Amino acid sequence: MQVHGRQAGKHVFAEKPLALSLEDALPMLELADSLGLRVGSAPDTVLGTGVQTALQMLNEGAIGTPVAAQVHWSAPGHERWHPSPLFYYEPGGGPLFDMGPYYLTSLVMFFGPVVRVSGVATRSNRARTVETGPLAGTPIPVEIDTHVSAILEHANGVITTITVSFEVWATRTPLFEIYGTDGTIAVPDPNRFSDPVELMTREEPERREAPTSAGYEDAGRGYGLADMARAIETNRPHRTSGRVAFHILEVMDAITRASREHRVIDVDSTVDRPDVVPFGAAPDTW
Repeated sequence: MQVHGRQAGKHVFAEKPLALSLEDALPMLELADSLGLRVGSAPDTVLGTGVQTALQMLNEGAIGTPVAAQVHWSAPGHERWHPSPLFYYEPGGGPLFDMGPYYLTSLVMFFGPVVRVSGVATRSNRARTVETGPLAGTPIPVEIDTHVSAILEHANGVITTITVSFEVWATRTPLFEIYGTDGTIAVPDPNRFSDPVELMTREEPERREAPTSAGYEDAGRGYGLADMARAIETNRPHRTSGRVAFHILEVMDAITRASREHRVIDVDSTVDRPDVVPFGAAPDTW
């Protein structure tokens, strides 16, 4: 993403993460603001019916007052399926920058901005090699941490924990759960758009599928761009904004620093929680 593209008067929608450092990301946003242009960023999976239905349920008080959330994503490593996975193990890669944006963006959608974080990270000494494709057998140098855990404090007081890992062969740990004073919401995989949400409450503790109530129906990759385009036409904020992506980048940077410096790190940026996506509303037909 180069500066002269914005100087040409173009809005920009980018993949995640927004950049690899805050120093690279902030000037892009400041330039876009100065020119009256917009920046958007993936992940836009958070606009699908999965995350949006969970958000609508939270807003409606389905589990009372939210207290905490737990996230766990893990895999043994992308080298088992990716034909050219070496970049995943270089600076800017790893489970935090690769998979973290899906989960962290969802957490900010649910609970608003993060104000401070603590974290720890490690990597194993196991040898890794490419397992598929023309590079099969190629050794993979590991330059990043491959197992990251963090505790996040949101501005509204909710405490969330996240673990992302390239070190886990199998797990029974819940993928994504939100805990409230009256129940639990099981959030579907935020790397997908439309898996079902499950609900457990004090009155009905058995896990049950919740009816879909929000989000773009049958959504796919690129809906964030369509949402931004429609927001430009209707002069409203777009949901997967550059400012949200910048906040997520700062949270990931803070987790990394907290691990290296063995201390709690304050997060300076802040964002508003985006509005819930009305159920079934395709961005090109509002």
